[in-house]
Amino acid sequence: MTTVGLLYPGHAAEDDFPRTEILLDTDIRLPLFSTGTGEDAYRADALREQGASARIAEGVEELRLAGAEALLWASSGGSFGQGWEGAHEQVATLARSAGLPASSTSIGFVHAVRELGAGRVAVAAPYPQDVTGLFVEFLASADVEVVAAASGGAVSSAEAGSWEPERVKRLAREADHPDAEVVLIPDTSLHTTAYVPELEELLGKPVLTANQVTVWEGLRLSDRRTWAPMLGTLFATREPVLRRLEPKGIEVRE
Repeated sequence: MTTVGLLYPGHAAEDDFPRTEILLDTDIRLPLFSTGTGEDAYRADALREQGASARIAEGVEELRLAGAEALLWASSGGSFGQGWEGAHEQVATLARSAGLPASSTSIGFVHAVRELGAGRVAVAAPYPQDVTGLFVEFLASADVEVVAAASGGAVSSAEAGSWEPERVKRLAREADHPDAEVVLIPDTSLHTTAYVPELEELLGKPVLTANQVTVWEGLRLSDRRTWAPMLGTLFATREPVLRRLEPKGIEVRE
């Protein structure tokens, strides 16, 4: 059995993870602890507060007792909101306090893009434009080029958690760009687990969503590889499938 402990902020789309367990249909377990969030707002200051070390550490002992072999801070904004260096300090602190390997959703996005061998991405984010910009900056720090980005304008995780699949698909289509090899849909507050293959068919390219990436990153830390194409290309890839292209400029669309 492989057990990945998830530290998830508040309540929005945490039911995606039991669904993922069912779709994996293996001995993989994803126990989840909901951490406190403070103010539920998609603003830079609120996201930094959400990702404070003390908040993240709330559920560590419970997840250790559940048998976690690795821990994931299952938050996009609560990790990229700290900036590149801050996000790495965040998970390093978590790993030291837990005595376990640790990572976060935003760092997982970078590893997943590299796994697919991609160099150019588009970002379809539910956030306001300024918060989407923070994610674009985070990716740029890892040499991931964002060729286009679209912002959905949601102001909180509660709002994003209420989005229907068609709204997510509409945003993904708006964000997509011919030069993008992969489309990234950040925010663990979005329900996306049930229809990643639909998104990939719609766009004709791999799609990385926050909850999908969170689970994949936890399994990567646990040295566990599993074949699960119902969770998208990321879970159906044994070798990088895309070639790296030369950088182009960033186009941001709202």
